[in-house]
Amino acid sequence: MSRKRQLAEGETSRTACARAVLRTGMDEKTGELLSAANVAERVGWAADLVSGMVTGLLADHWNSVDVDMLASGADAGGRALPSNAWMALRRLGWNAAPAEGVKVNDRIVRMAQEQAGRVLRSAKWRAGLTAAVLATWPAVPAKRTPQEWDAVRQAIGQAIAGGQHQPSSVIASRTRHVAAFARRHGRLPVDVFDLEPAPRSARMLLLSACDKQQATLERADDAGRVLLRLQLPTRHDPRSYQDWAWVACPISLPPTVPASAILHLPTLRVRQDRVRVDLAYTHAVPRTWSTGHTVALGVDWGLNTLLSAGTVRLHDDGRITALGAGSMFRAAGVLAKQHRLRRHSERLHAKAEQYQRLAAGDTEHPLEAKHQVLQEEIRAVSARRSNLNDALAWSAARWAVDQALASTATVIYVEDLRSMEARGMGRTHNTRLSQQIRGRIVDRMRHLAVEAGIAVVTVPARNTSKHCPQCLTVLRHRKAPDRPTTPGWKWALCGSCGYQGDRDTGAWQRIAARGLTHQAKTVTDRASNAASSAMVVRTVVDTLEAGAVITPAKTSRDRTKTGPTRPRSTRPAPRRRRAPSPTRPSGPAGQRPEGHAHTDRTRLPRAAHRHQDVTTISTPITRHKPRGAALGAGFHLHTHATPPRWADPPPDITSSMGSLS
Repeated sequence: MSRKRQLAEGETSRTACARAVLRTGMDEKTGELLSAANVAERVGWAADLVSGMVTGLLADHWNSVDVDMLASGADAGGRALPSNAWMALRRLGWNAAPAEGVKVNDRIVRMAQEQAGRVLRSAKWRAGLTAAVLATWPAVPAKRTPQEWDAVRQAIGQAIAGGQHQPSSVIASRTRHVAAFARRHGRLPVDVFDLEPAPRSARMLLLSACDKQQATLERADDAGRVLLRLQLPTRHDPRSYQDWAWVACPISLPPTVPASAILHLPTLRVRQDRVRVDLAYTHAVPRTWSTGHTVALGVDWGLNTLLSAGTVRLHDDGRITALGAGSMFRAAGVLAKQHRLRRHSERLHAKAEQYQRLAAGDTEHPLEAKHQVLQEEIRAVSARRSNLNDALAWSAARWAVDQALASTATVIYVEDLRSMEARGMGRTHNTRLSQQIRGRIVDRMRHLAVEAGIAVVTVPARNTSKHCPQCLTVLRHRKAPDRPTTPGWKWALCGSCGYQGDRDTGAWQRIAARGLTHQAKTVTDRASNAASSAMVVRTVVDTLEAGAVITPAKTSRDRTKTGPTRPRSTRPAPRRRRAPSPTRPSGPAGQRPEGHAHTDRTRLPRAAHRHQDVTTISTPITRHKPRGAALGAGFHLHTHATPPRWADPPPDITSSMGSLS
């Protein structure tokens, strides 16, 4: 199978990963049909052999000397190391062997060396970060001074490529880790290898390190099916090559894999008696560009309103106008469920710690059984929280990309909140901010947007909600006029140009306008752990920021007289009086003219309870309650997304009202 993809003009290759499951297999030696449990058992035996060798390699080479040598890219003789981890380890002479009496082929050893090499290479980044934090250890670890922040960023920049741009939350997290080690041992760690033990090896098979003597992958006649053939042991401790047999496993591809994609050997993981398949594939996608955009989607983050988004257009004369009123993605129901699961998890952890304290390490203690049950429940709750976060991230990312597609936007600008820390906002807000999954949503957004050739760029978030999108004046925030009883400061007013609107609406306008004016400053973020296509605007230039303003659309109606005035009566009859009342029937029921309230009603009509001023928006009588929360339905009834409106913006009747205070 060819591993190269022919590309057309304006296309680029992209490697993605799809998930599948091995549901059956056939032993080619005996012709026996294997169930999913049998296949999982044999794959688990092979994974245990690989995991044992990986554990031995990590234990032998978990030190700064070996990791620095592997990360340097050159061996002792100065020759460049291969890019494949297993070939690099063999060049360095770091060999692995199975347990005594167990017989495996060379490809099994390759998978162990590949997995161990990847783990050791990834440790270099943590080693550099930890060394920089230890070299500039602050006087008060919980609160660095500005000078100490500059010193630690400079040290990280010297240790890691692009380290000076690391978010402050990453540095603070590593500082807390070191401080906890110091409290526990009474000293600072020497390096990351003293701070962290050797990592555990995952129970998986990296078939990408093998060749056709161990595994093959072929497409079937059906475009949605492939056949995976691999050698698996017939017992947990194979004593000879006779204890290995070829097993053919059909795999059903998900619909997201194109028919023309080039498939690569997958990674197999055993989980709950099922074999999970991570299948990598390469296909062609439109090329994304960092400059040349005229229509952009701006995305702003919120707490209850998770995402607020809208589109702006950059005209030839340099003006930037908003296309429509924007839309919102609300996930209050999902976030409320997350908070309930978090509180439940905290109670379980507290109870488990109490049981562990009472048992005092005695395995025969009566509370030990209850402690094990609590540990299982904690793992189940953690899995539910993780699955819910993953579903929310995919749903929010899909919604944002759909907004860009509907508005023909070629770029999505998202504010960069990686350095935002949950502190100083009260206990409730701090907890809610710490539970946000902004980074995961942005990763999913990049994954989906690149399929359509849409670039995703992060821009600095400074002053996006503070300044007016039309004149860059500092805004005044107050309660929303349509919800005077709801706490918060959702409404923004500008005392200079008279702009009024939701603060999130002004924020996405500022984000999109800032991104369009700073297109020339967009760079590819190579230092982050994101994909190579991650683009970012690192700094805001004052001269460019001065032009990042939204020009308001002309909403006034042309009242020029084009003909004679139509004659009208000086005292026209009201509209409700023009039709006579119907004849009263003989029965007890009757019909009154439109607009009249029955005199015998004990409850006034709904309109009588509303605010009757001409410029007042009615206040809801009851709080909004998601249907999913009431009916106990699934995930999507907890999320609410307003549909896109990309026509001309509606007239803003509140822009000339002045202050509402």
